[in-house]
Amino acid sequence: MSKSPNISMPVIRRLPGYYRTLKVLEEKGVDRISSGKLAELMNSNASQIRQDLNCFGGFGQQGYGYIVSDLKEEIAKIIGIDRVKNAVICGFGNLGKAIYRHFDNNKYGFELVGLFDSDKFKQGQVVGNLTIQSEKNIIEFCKTNMVEAAIVCVPTAYAEGVVDLLYEGGIRSFWNFSHFKVSSKYNDVVEENVHLSESLLTLSYLIDNN
Repeated sequence: MSKSPNISMPVIRRLPGYYRTLKVLEEKGVDRISSGKLAELMNSNASQIRQDLNCFGGFGQQGYGYIVSDLKEEIAKIIGIDRVKNAVICGFGNLGKAIYRHFDNNKYGFELVGLFDSDKFKQGQVVGNLTIQSEKNIIEFCKTNMVEAAIVCVPTAYAEGVVDLLYEGGIRSFWNFSHFKVSSKYNDVVEENVHLSESLLTLSYLIDNN
């Protein structure tokens, strides 16, 4: 499998959709699918799908289509699901708890290994097989447990301080639910920013302009 050196973000952002769709097809017992049929399911077009997959070497055969299970596994490797990365949640309020409840270890290439919160009443509580710790332990914990990613669920006012600790602990990858832009301070990080309010405002626009 070859890979183009500069994959655009629109292509990268479409990969999870391919993976999810192929997983559903595999669970339904579908063995093979054409780019045209996959395009219908993805609300895309066959040319776009072929172009996207060609960025990573191309798969399938003309006139035969794609073997669903094989393509799903190849995309899983491209995304990195085949390698488990240790992650921590910082901020165990309502949002942090919701993410924890819906977090499926190893399913998406990540395993939760730590929970952190500044609330002394939460510290020491056991959630599943993890104990909520003070943010003061972040640096040592991340280094000791080879943590690669942090899920930031703290209020924006406290986010920079938490991010500083995570960065000192060696973290360079952030799933960021705060409104503090990590890359504005550290230029060697990758971050995926999730703004729930912006998504809701987008829905409001779509409702009024449909």
